[in-house]
Amino acid sequence: MWRYQKHSIWAVCILMLVISLVVTASGCSRGQKTQEVGKPAEKVVKIGALAPLTGPSARVGDEFKGAVTLALEEVGSKVGPYKVEVVWLDTEGDPEKACRALETAIVRENIVCSFLVWFSHEAVALMDVAAKYKVPNFFGFGATRVVNEKYQSDPEKYSYWVGKFWPTPSKLAVGYVKALNEAIEQGLWTPKNRKVALYGADTDWGRDLIPSLGKLFQEGGWQVVTQEWVTVGETEFYPLLKKLKDFDAAVVAGFIADPPGVSSFIKQSRQVGLKSLIICDGLGWVGDWYKLTGEASDYVLDQQPQWTTERALKFKEAFQQKFGFEPGPSTAGLAYDSAKFLLKVMDEALKRYGDISRETLAKAGKELVATGQLTFTEGIMMKCYKYTPETFPDPVIGEDYYMFPVIQYFGGKGTIIWPKAWQQGQLRVRE
Repeated sequence: MWRYQKHSIWAVCILMLVISLVVTASGCSRGQKTQEVGKPAEKVVKIGALAPLTGPSARVGDEFKGAVTLALEEVGSKVGPYKVEVVWLDTEGDPEKACRALETAIVRENIVCSFLVWFSHEAVALMDVAAKYKVPNFFGFGATRVVNEKYQSDPEKYSYWVGKFWPTPSKLAVGYVKALNEAIEQGLWTPKNRKVALYGADTDWGRDLIPSLGKLFQEGGWQVVTQEWVTVGETEFYPLLKKLKDFDAAVVAGFIADPPGVSSFIKQSRQVGLKSLIICDGLGWVGDWYKLTGEASDYVLDQQPQWTTERALKFKEAFQQKFGFEPGPSTAGLAYDSAKFLLKVMDEALKRYGDISRETLAKAGKELVATGQLTFTEGIMMKCYKYTPETFPDPVIGEDYYMFPVIQYFGGKGTIIWPKAWQQGQLRVRE
């Protein structure tokens, strides 16, 4: 009897061992891949990409995603021995949700850094999250001067906000005034008056850009007759446009933050018979904007980088073929450059400091990017992305560095009218 029981016990033990091995093997096949004999385990680093994936500006998120995908595919999603994985974080255009998404990714996903960020009001809030967890954010698009002021209030604390990828609006907006005044001086345009009416979305970007535009126009000899504000997501502009029309200003200048809103503004401006020369900063931010506005956008002025180089045009074509829609140079184009610059920073951190981690990336940002020792000249939109202690967190501005030309739209295409060195055509005014 005992011999029978003994054999039974051994049989049960062997059966349990077999079951355990099967379960373990099954679990491995569903989880991470097991290390092959003789091969080192693959290292993985996760980076957080902040973008409005839902809400009125979701198209921007789509363009960010496509651009980053192409940038990573070009390097096989690898930096040295590290596999790079992107964790997409939906900011929804809301600072509170953006902060919550980033904190979750830091704590649960163990990201080593984040990058991108579209809205200025998100960037201002996210600076504190980056500082709290000492996780660097690279090349955010939030341009407001509030980011600069916050950084300058405590450069050590906010050193984790590494470089803006869009300079303070006033540093670029001067081009509008110069373009118009030069056209007047050259006899290309004789405006009925020197009045300008301003409008803008009530965001951190708008609160920076619109007063800056007003100041620049005043310094250029123009009179600002009004300054009007709209909310993000608004699409009914007839009362505002009627008011702007009644001011009878030669120029109506400003910006609206989201594609549905800006396209509605442009179409309705023609419907109400607004004769002013319109500056609409950011009209061409997304690729398919002309499908929304049509010929109502003819004669409108904007400031946008253009697909001018062979590499830029190849990127545009590859993007459209892969994702089925046209990318915008200010969104997809700059996002691609941002991702490529970040990959260069990661590679440099690995070479200099021995690994890719939160600590080494923060060190690279502070010691190499912010000081101008590490620049990026392999982009498709700008000749050179460079920061110096004097400009940081803004990039260096100039024709050989970061520069947006003033363009005028006809048939959905932008013609550069300023600066003179890049000029493709001259200012034209609707009869």
